[in-house]
Amino acid sequence: MTRTNWNRSFRVVLAAVIVLLAAMVPAAAVSVTDEDIPSEGEVGTQISATVTLEELYRNPQSEQWQLSGETGLTDVSWTVTFYDQTGSQVDIIEPTGQSFSGLDVAASSDTAEVEVRVTGTVPTVESYSYDPAHEFLLMELTRGQAGGASNTIDSWQTHHYTAESDSAREAIDEAGSAIEDAEASGATPSDAQANYEDAVAAYEEGSFGVATNLANRATEQANSAQQSQQTQQLVIYAVGGLMVVALVIGGVLYWRSQQGPGDPLG
Repeated sequence: MTRTNWNRSFRVVLAAVIVLLAAMVPAAAVSVTDEDIPSEGEVGTQISATVTLEELYRNPQSEQWQLSGETGLTDVSWTVTFYDQTGSQVDIIEPTGQSFSGLDVAASSDTAEVEVRVTGTVPTVESYSYDPAHEFLLMELTRGQAGGASNTIDSWQTHHYTAESDSAREAIDEAGSAIEDAEASGATPSDAQANYEDAVAAYEEGSFGVATNLANRATEQANSAQQSQQTQQLVIYAVGGLMVVALVIGGVLYWRSQQGPGDPLG
């Protein structure tokens, strides 16, 4: 094969590979372009979350599909608002319950943007976890196609708590910071670490009063260990300083002792 033919063949193969790779890269999926999601919520209180969907008819390309939603909130109300290219409202649907399905999103209705808002009451905590913090499903949106195929657009989780669990968590957080500070100073707050671990265990069992007391004790022990370490360092510095002064004075006295008697005629 001549060099010219080889170059031509190489370009053909390269072009084919590029086309194949381009075909393998999916088009952009439905995009979440804006979201207002609370990071946490107290059990029994009402919260809301809102997301905006755009790029509605890509990956897979389809002029119509069905939107579904699910939440772990209770006493739920949804507001699904459809907008056209100009931002004008096309339609609004208000499902109820913890889930909805089968809402048509269609290019034929001029829908270019969908805003989904869910409002409800924060549910009770079934199982407590300190790290990672326990969460519940705030909202999940799914795109469904004819024939049953579906894929999740996105899912949002939110931390939920009670006044007692939140207070215990803050105490444990403070204890953890105090232990880190003590260790950074060179101390070894083993008693504080043990109480900290017991506090976390009590928290995850739902014993928040016990967890708070253990965490507070751990904080006190860590602070005490840090202060003792700092005091010890100050003593070491002071002793070192005195030794330096003593060496200087001793050196001066030795130097003087080595000098001969002064010249009486000097």
